[in-house]
Amino acid sequence: MSPVDHVVTSGTFSLDGGTWDVDNNVWIVGDDREVAVIDAAHDADEIAAAVGDRRVVAVVCTHAHDDHVNQAPALADRFGAPILLNPAEAPLWEMTHPDRKPDRELADGDVVTAGGVVLRVLQTPGHSPGSSCLYAPELGTVFTGDTLFNGGPGATGRSYSSFDTIIESIREKLLTLPGDTTVRTGHGDSTTIGSELPHLEEWIARGH
Repeated sequence: MSPVDHVVTSGTFSLDGGTWDVDNNVWIVGDDREVAVIDAAHDADEIAAAVGDRRVVAVVCTHAHDDHVNQAPALADRFGAPILLNPAEAPLWEMTHPDRKPDRELADGDVVTAGGVVLRVLQTPGHSPGSSCLYAPELGTVFTGDTLFNGGPGATGRSYSSFDTIIESIREKLLTLPGDTTVRTGHGDSTTIGSELPHLEEWIARGH
């Protein structure tokens, strides 16, 4: 079994009075015994089916926009797993789940281990105040949520976001990873750090 399973779920993203249709990447990382679920989006049944009979060690939220966390409590309750989120995401989390708090905080340098796969937390604010990426060095993979996409950085035009901050996060935390590191994103196709370098240099020049 691959250490990384992938489900695409569909739903909506709402913020600042607007709502958009979105497809989200849900990443299931581990082995045939236990996994971590990254970004429980839209369809708890579909995600649960992909998990199967494996133990879920954590439901990890890269950030708290509603399209990434709307099924986190349902999935956590179904599998008896804790929800992990950076505390700076609280204002966004509470918009979706005002009566439920995450179970544990994610901080830069934290480690989540599932089925022998080590995920290191990289704090990458900008798209949102407490956005996190998860780096699996042994897999040569980083799960970037909405911080870095195929083609450039995540959006920063809405509340609680900052273009200068996301560029700084990408430059300090992501561009320092090996160039052949696979970037598994919150939406759309995967890419590599090396492939994104030219795009990011353009964005950095534009932003500063």
